[in-house]
Amino acid sequence: MAEGAQSAAELPVKRPREEEEEQNGGASVQMEQNNGSTTELPDCMPSVIPGWFSEISPMWPGEAHSLKVEKILFQGKSDYQNVIVFESSTYGKVLVLDGVIQLTERDECAYQEMITHLPLCSIQNPKKVLVIGGGDGGVLREVSRHASVEKIDICEIDKMVVDVSKQFFPSVAVGYEDPRVTLHVGDGVAFLKAVPEGTYDAVIVDSSDPIGPAQELFEKPFFESVARALRPGGVVCTQAESIWLHMHIIEDIVANCRQIFKGSVNYAWTTVPTYPSGVIGFMLCSTEGPSVDFKTPINPIDADESHVKTKGPLKFYNSEIHSAAFCLPSFARNVIESKAK
Repeated sequence: MAEGAQSAAELPVKRPREEEEEQNGGASVQMEQNNGSTTELPDCMPSVIPGWFSEISPMWPGEAHSLKVEKILFQGKSDYQNVIVFESSTYGKVLVLDGVIQLTERDECAYQEMITHLPLCSIQNPKKVLVIGGGDGGVLREVSRHASVEKIDICEIDKMVVDVSKQFFPSVAVGYEDPRVTLHVGDGVAFLKAVPEGTYDAVIVDSSDPIGPAQELFEKPFFESVARALRPGGVVCTQAESIWLHMHIIEDIVANCRQIFKGSVNYAWTTVPTYPSGVIGFMLCSTEGPSVDFKTPINPIDADESHVKTKGPLKFYNSEIHSAAFCLPSFARNVIESKAK
């Protein structure tokens, strides 16, 4: 058991909300242990009822998704964020950064496979791929399924995320074992600025929400750097929030991308039960050059089983769900299409 690990029986119990707010101003969370003593948990570990983790954030005000906690496996604070790993009752181990769920063992496949194979299955023979963020290694695992890929660079700002993922999520972090992978620990924005023009066939931006260290990854100068780093007809796929919660953010991303990427600009989405609202979106763009039809996969990874022995079978992605991911509900389609005018 990792240092600081505790069982569900030892999980702290929250005082009534009124008393907490009166004594703590709503800033910190004091918990009462079963033996009557109190301890203060990190701000990123709020709890609504005993033994449950609740994801509370200004990014989705007025709601919270909760998971029952069996055991806290790791708590740490890096130079950038609070890091927690816990064993849940229903979704396996869970990685949490600054109070926000990044992945669970049960549903990580829906995110990792889609953010990777939507772009890579839309172009022929990708050879050089850059991953920004994605320190857990899941996107690396999926990129390495593609036999045509010769070089995979990853730039992750937080080394603790890499180390914790290797320790607690080996089936996700298995991507680091591929000899084509080179890890660069540092700022993704600075890394991209230093990349020679036209270096990559694909860039995958596996960022957290646009607060804290990931904020720059949603801004126009960053997309301009991505476009410069791509070859003609190169593709980018970036995490692009929830249509149910963040249409204002999506509008800005679409507007920026339509100004910068002169090829194709598309929005897709997938279901991830433990993400806010249960869905997450992706912005897929191509640079000017050979045309890219993101909605029609031309490099089908699900037809090739050579990668299954080392990476395991695909659990979520297939060619049919690839095309279906671009079918948007009317309210989202109308907003996104309006940005094309």
